Amino acid sequence: MEEDPSESETGIWKLSVDGSSCLTGSRAGLVLTSPDGWTLEYALRFKFKAKNNEAEWEALIAGLTIAKHLEVQKIEASSDSQLVVGLTNGEYEAREDPMIKYLSHF
Repeated sequence: MEEDPSESETGIWKLSVDGSSCLTGSRAGLVLTSPDGWTLEYALRFKFKAKNNEAEWEALIAGLTIAKHLEVQKIEASSDSQLVVGLTNGEYEAREDPMIKYLSHF
C-alpha cells in the first residue's frame, strides 16, 4: 500500500462506519485506518433492537472509543447516514429522544 505523504504528515486517522437493521437483528461495521495505512476492522452485532440510524450511532461511538484507547489525536469519521452526519456536524437538530441521547453522548 502506498502511503499518501500529506495524510501521514497530518496524522489524521480515518473512521468509516455503517449500520443496519433487519428482522434478524441489528449490526454494524467499522474500519479504522491509521495515517500509515494499517487498518482495524470490526463487525458488531447488537443484542438489542436498533433502527438503522441507531446502529450507525453505535458504530460511530464504538469506533471513537477504540480510537480514544489508541490515543488517536486527529480523526475524520464518515457514515452513509445523512441524519447522523447532519447531527454531528450541527446541520440538523435532534428532535427524537433516541437521537438527542446519542448526540449528547457523542
